[in-house]
Amino acid sequence: MSTTAQEVQAPSEGGTEWTKARRKASAKANRKLHRKEYIWAGIFLAPPVIGWVVFLLAPMTFSIYASLTNWNGLGNMVFIGFDNYINLFQDQYFWKAMGNTVFYMIGIPIGLVLSLLLALALARKVPGRTFFRTVYYIPVISSLAAIAILWQWAYNGDFGLVNQFLGFFGIDGPNWLMDKNWAKPALIIMAVWKGLGYSTILYLAAVQAVPRSLYEAAALDGANGFQRFRTITLPMVRPVTFFLVVTNVIGGAMIFTEINIMTPTGGPSWSTASIVWYIWNKAFKNLQMGYATSMALVLGILVLIVTVIQFRMNKRNEFSIE
Repeated sequence: MSTTAQEVQAPSEGGTEWTKARRKASAKANRKLHRKEYIWAGIFLAPPVIGWVVFLLAPMTFSIYASLTNWNGLGNMVFIGFDNYINLFQDQYFWKAMGNTVFYMIGIPIGLVLSLLLALALARKVPGRTFFRTVYYIPVISSLAAIAILWQWAYNGDFGLVNQFLGFFGIDGPNWLMDKNWAKPALIIMAVWKGLGYSTILYLAAVQAVPRSLYEAAALDGANGFQRFRTITLPMVRPVTFFLVVTNVIGGAMIFTEINIMTPTGGPSWSTASIVWYIWNKAFKNLQMGYATSMALVLGILVLIVTVIQFRMNKRNEFSIE
């Protein structure tokens, strides 16, 4: 009995030391466990971080430095400071190309309006709506280069399909791509046609997601079709509209392929040259890579500013339905 009592009392007599030892062992085990978690977290985080450094941070840093040099893309870089930016803002062709690029943005609201109208039509239970949905989406998945070649042929002033169609109504169509007054509108028409299916599909999904109860309640209150469209449909599809505006502005700022194929010289009187087309010419035809890089950075900053403004405007117009 005496031995047993001593064994029972031993932990209590040295309880403080025993507790400290136990805490140290627990802390050591936790550190070991956390170390493993940190290692595995680092392993899973490494690929995106490395990708961000290799494909974004490093190229951006190199581009900023290249924009401050006289470089042909092959030889040595000669540091010239801000001369490229000074020459850029004095370059009339840069401003002409920038103006053309902004002009192409006219097609964005036109395409959005047409897409929304088509989505409203395709949302109805009409015969053949699945067929029409497919037909409208085919240009989206088609090769842009192939479409540009087909439209170049259609716009031909002598035998193009567009002028032949206008001839049925007694209209003598212009030589679209060779007329400085009609070259940009012709490219806008093609761009709207090309992107119509994509915007229509998104709008169609948004329209079909609107709760039917909202339309039923509005109808009971005596709202007509236009009032229901203005007060219910338009606000409910606003997130899709915002997404399309942002992506179309970014895509419109980078328009290049159709211009390079349909008007490879920049159009009559430089009427179709876009900023990306001008950057490409300076970089790969004139071998002024440093100057082209400075233009690309200015374009990127302008697109970023416009995008931030759009996000702020959209934030002010946010709403929710309880």
